[in-house]
Amino acid sequence: MIIRWLPSAIQDRDVQLDYIGERNPGAAIDQGDRIEHQVSQLPDHPEMGRFGRIEGTRELVIGGTPFVVVYRLRPSLKRIEIIRLLHGAQQWPKTD
Repeated sequence: MIIRWLPSAIQDRDVQLDYIGERNPGAAIDQGDRIEHQVSQLPDHPEMGRFGRIEGTRELVIGGTPFVVVYRLRPSLKRIEIIRLLHGAQQWPKTD
């Protein structure tokens, strides 16, 4: 399976890491590396994230950061789609 970051997730990542980088560039690099490392494991372990709050998604908690990667599996396309990168303190989308 390949990993595809959707535009919403790319924007989330850029905004979050830019915000951190303005205050502490080293921390932004470290957190970006942690995100990339854990996401890169998904093709070998696509179900490593917990079931998501929204049906059809999974959530990968990124250790050592406040972030959660929301993704969905697209087996017919042989793809994992990264939908969002959310900060744990953010308000989550409603599930109803």
